[in-house]
Amino acid sequence: MNQHTNTAPVQAGNNLSFFEKYLTVWVFLCILAGIALGRLFPGVAIALDAFSVYQVSIPIAVCLFFMMYPIMVKIDFTQASNAIRAPKPVILTLVVNWLIKPFTMVVFSQFFLGWLFRPLITTTESIRGSEVTLVNSYIAGTILLGIAPCTAMVLMWGYLSYGNQGHTLVMVAVNSLAMLFLYAPLGRWLLVANDLTVPWQTIVLSVLIYVGLPLAAGMYSRYWILKHKGRAWFESKFLKYLSPIAITALLITLVLLFAFKGELIVNNPLHILLIAVPLFIQTNFIFLISYVAALKLNLAYEDAAPAALIGASNHFEVAIATAVMLFGLNSGAALATVVGVLIEVPVMLMLVEVCKRTAPWFPRELEKATLRDPRCIR
Repeated sequence: MNQHTNTAPVQAGNNLSFFEKYLTVWVFLCILAGIALGRLFPGVAIALDAFSVYQVSIPIAVCLFFMMYPIMVKIDFTQASNAIRAPKPVILTLVVNWLIKPFTMVVFSQFFLGWLFRPLITTTESIRGSEVTLVNSYIAGTILLGIAPCTAMVLMWGYLSYGNQGHTLVMVAVNSLAMLFLYAPLGRWLLVANDLTVPWQTIVLSVLIYVGLPLAAGMYSRYWILKHKGRAWFESKFLKYLSPIAITALLITLVLLFAFKGELIVNNPLHILLIAVPLFIQTNFIFLISYVAALKLNLAYEDAAPAALIGASNHFEVAIATAVMLFGLNSGAALATVVGVLIEVPVMLMLVEVCKRTAPWFPRELEKATLRDPRCIR
């Protein structure tokens, strides 16, 4: 049950460290470093990118483990069980992700890429022996992004916005399950592609590796530490040294992602900008309607922030893998999914900041928030 309060307004995310305060700057520097690494040492990037299982990159998986584990180990899993008794955030994210988001993505892509920018994208490409307009290939890539809700990075966004991590974890689990059943039929319908090949192994493996493995490790180590070392040692010693690891792993992940895919970005600067427009608008639009809906539903800030952020973000690993399997590595669809990576992290960091600045609009779980992280209350 949310604990509402009529006391003075509170704000999320105060007393950030220098590293956290300028995270957006470090993100852009890492993107540039990744692109430079891919250009200067292409052999290293190709070798690392090839180290994968069913399109799931092992180097990325290792980085994501160290990104997710510090978040998972902080979760009080009684919060997750409480989500069953307060299902509004989970229902909200399901409605937005599966009944609204895929269709708004189609509308924005068709308007900007299929009509407004069409005169600027006149070339075609060959896919499976057939000539396809580059516009349609780009639209297909954006659709693949739109039907893949985030199941890993959103835990980072929830962590940075001081959201209810237990509830976020439940939302991630429910959306992961929904994606297994809805990704293929929705993709076939929206792409009008009867032969849509869905990388089931990629979806299952990415969920298990990106979410399941750090979840299991976090649950067990939290239980073991609290049992043998006590809560005081866990909070004052263990978490103190663990906290910088998650953000450091995020930055290393970005370097690797853009080392692997930076060539596509450098070779298509104008088209990158054109593709980014509908993706940027879609991300902000979905966040806005989710956040306003959460406000109207009177959700606590700790639930409203991750509910809106999970709708706005995408599972770009699955989208990229699907685009590569369907259209090829150097296709326009694959490029569009890579642009999703390019804009997502900076935009999501901006939206995290929006959440923290608008926290006073919502009721707060003050007691629980203080226990999770005393920095989130002023």
